[in-house]
Amino acid sequence: MAEDGGEKLIAQNRKARHEYFIDERFEAGIVLTGPEVKSLRDGQVNLRDSYARVTKDGEMVLVGVHISPYGHAAREELDPDRARKLLLHRREIDRLAGKVRERGFTLIPTRLYWKGGRAKVEIGLARGKEHRDKREDLRKAEQRREIDRAMKSRRRG
Repeated sequence: MAEDGGEKLIAQNRKARHEYFIDERFEAGIVLTGPEVKSLRDGQVNLRDSYARVTKDGEMVLVGVHISPYGHAAREELDPDRARKLLLHRREIDRLAGKVRERGFTLIPTRLYWKGGRAKVEIGLARGKEHRDKREDLRKAEQRREIDRAMKSRRRG
């Protein structure tokens, strides 16, 4: 189990940094059932193609997160792709809903982790990248790798 205040990563959405510009990040609690918590402890979760949205009731839900069913669960299985409620303050939900509505932002889960024994999800306020932006990021990464290789060989001799 995670220590008090310590964070232990469960899953990360690596594709989010490639597909989106992430402007702000928010920490939110996530409402889970017992077998889902066990599956998270086993690391059986997939954040790809998931997003958060605000419902008509003013609640924030996480959509598209796949948590595999826990094999030893005694009760009936839930849908592994069901929408899960997120726990945020009302003013945070209202602020995020306004930005999504007005400016065309998207709410993307960037990582899922344990903090103080509780499952938390980091939500990123994101704008979609265009194809040329993705190419530019790949070009910069390749240049960084080349510089690192050159520095490494220079240090050796």
